[in-house]
Amino acid sequence: MNILFFLTPKSDVVYIYSDDTLKQALEKMEYYRYSALPILTKNGHYLGTITEGDLLWYLSNMKKTFDWKMAEEIPITEVSRLKDNTPVFVQCNMEDLMSKALKQNFVPVIDDNKIFIGIITRKDIIQYLYKKIEK
Repeated sequence: MNILFFLTPKSDVVYIYSDDTLKQALEKMEYYRYSALPILTKNGHYLGTITEGDLLWYLSNMKKTFDWKMAEEIPITEVSRLKDNTPVFVQCNMEDLMSKALKQNFVPVIDDNKIFIGIITRKDIIQYLYKKIEK
């Protein structure tokens, strides 16, 4: 089976750019109720994944009192990430996809030029498998 069957295309994915701020990341997470967001460079390369935990640890370790004005000035790349969701190439096999999906809620998908083209969620894979079992 081709992994593109499960793909949520980039146009339907909520993400942030590497030059976005801490405030922009927090606002997107709050608005969409997501606990993690892919980080992309302006030219579309997948850089990593920022999580609620990464943001909370960053805020917890700040040496000064946090305020929203400050959050507008902190680039998201200044926030240390504990771990990034490992991407797969678009032509990967199902075994590689499943291996990644077992360890992370979504798997970023990149093309041969390492350009981000979308994500595959663990939920979509489970729903597909459940429907197969039901039949």
